[in-house]
Amino acid sequence: MSGGAVLVRRLRPQEWQAYRAIRLRALADAPDAFGSTLAREEGLPDDTWAARVAKSAVSGIDCALVAEQGGAFVGLLWAKVDAQDAGRVNLFQMWVAPESRGRGVAAAMLDEALGWARRRGSRVVHLGVNNANAGALGLYERAGFKAIGEPYPMREGAPHMEQEMRLLLDGAA
Repeated sequence: MSGGAVLVRRLRPQEWQAYRAIRLRALADAPDAFGSTLAREEGLPDDTWAARVAKSAVSGIDCALVAEQGGAFVGLLWAKVDAQDAGRVNLFQMWVAPESRGRGVAAAMLDEALGWARRRGSRVVHLGVNNANAGALGLYERAGFKAIGEPYPMREGAPHMEQEMRLLLDGAA
């Protein structure tokens, strides 16, 4: 994809429709990469999408990131403080558009999410990844993530297994 440099930034509340579009595109493109499904999320009403993005902007515990190139969203990553452990951040929804893959977009979004986690004083970052996705596994391993536990089914009825990974942040034991 041409269109210049990629900008990684926080998603804005008024961009909920663009978020919905890229989230659905991600689910359609990579149905085995996520715990949710295209059918499940296509059925969500507009106010659910709008509320999800609006809440992320003010919650203090969400960091919804997009990669933008040439005015279009080409990547998505959502970081969120764990509900039971305020020192833990979980990463979800990582996806890069096929036309932008192999150009450092995923690494740039991951760097931004990890920077946010560090700035807020988090001690650990967790994620789950399809263990058949060598590209994603390599990205996370290069960033210092380590596999923990045994792989488990991504969701009921899914043939793929998910691997939990963890990154201890500076000073974490």
